[in-house]
Amino acid sequence: MWHRSASFILDKNQNDTVYPADSVTLTPPPPSISTPQNPNPNLNRNMSMSAYYQTRAAHHGVVTSDWLAQSQEAATRAVATGGQEIVDGGKSGRAFSVIDKFNNWRKQPDLAEAVAAIRALAAVIRNSEAKTMMELEIELKKASDSLKSWDTTSISLTAGCDLFMRYVTRTSALEYEDFNSARSRLIERAEKFGEISYKARKIIAMLSQDFIFDGCTILVHGFSRVVMEVLKMAAQNKKLFRVLCTEGRPDRSGLRLANELAKLDVPVKLLIDSAVAYTMDEVDMVFVGADGVVESGGIINMMGTYQIALVAHSMNKPVYVAAESYKFARLYPLDQKDMGPALRPIDFGVPIPSKVEVETSARDYTPPQYLTLLFTDLGVLTPSVVSDELIQLYL
Repeated sequence: MWHRSASFILDKNQNDTVYPADSVTLTPPPPSISTPQNPNPNLNRNMSMSAYYQTRAAHHGVVTSDWLAQSQEAATRAVATGGQEIVDGGKSGRAFSVIDKFNNWRKQPDLAEAVAAIRALAAVIRNSEAKTMMELEIELKKASDSLKSWDTTSISLTAGCDLFMRYVTRTSALEYEDFNSARSRLIERAEKFGEISYKARKIIAMLSQDFIFDGCTILVHGFSRVVMEVLKMAAQNKKLFRVLCTEGRPDRSGLRLANELAKLDVPVKLLIDSAVAYTMDEVDMVFVGADGVVESGGIINMMGTYQIALVAHSMNKPVYVAAESYKFARLYPLDQKDMGPALRPIDFGVPIPSKVEVETSARDYTPPQYLTLLFTDLGVLTPSVVSDELIQLYL
């Protein structure tokens, strides 16, 4: 289980409120985002796929030969919607649902799950019929808890909801204004927080450019949207570099990154995951994303990140992490077994005997001593500074 910080436990004890059982209705993940079909009948026994990785599979997974056409179709759908949110406002006669709003936003492949949650929570304020600040805060708290319980394995989803609640409601001015003015202030702060979160990748990409030099070779692992933004900006800045990209098993998300880089005319070489040590002597730096940044300064990321960091550390290669601040979580894992399960199916291509156990964990924990720097929208941080930034974020 996760080890929570003392501040988290204190806040939880102070803020826990028992709500009526029928106050929030949760809906399961939409059927359009489903677990890829598995030809191996033995793979799915005694396991289910985490909703977080169902989303990743739908947005970034490569499961068929026409994966490029699928990604182009998804991009076309995103352009067609224009990223516009549909506010019920009581006009449709249908009750507002924060889960439905969240699911609408998260269908956009380029929108992070945490940002989708932040925008859904902002919609809660706009659609609220509360008459007092206390009612509105209780309604926001219930909506936030609903989103977090929708997928308890998503670190960024939980952290994004917690940070939204802190940022939006953390102002003493609300105590001295009438309700309508205070509500307008909340909406303003919610929209601002959403915009800050949405622009985080651009900020990170700009901060990282000074560390990418002409002639360098960069190793990346799987597909990360923020790492892709870093490399895309470097290519647009006419920097000359090449990329070694791991396949990113089991969902082979690295194939998509390799394709995106090829379209930018960036020299890219695709590796099987087990070839990292073999090619590390060619590498000048490692760039990885993160599912979550924890209090120790370490990161939770897709399976294989830890072993890449170990190899890079042993060969004195810098390991850079690109992660948005809404992924900063008040968690303190002590080892790999402290992480909550986040499962995804694995296809070995051959039938697996029923007596053989298959490791289906989707992510691992990389301790801070194997990381060099973290590029965030808060600035360029060393792992030891992360705990200080977390205190500032959650105060």
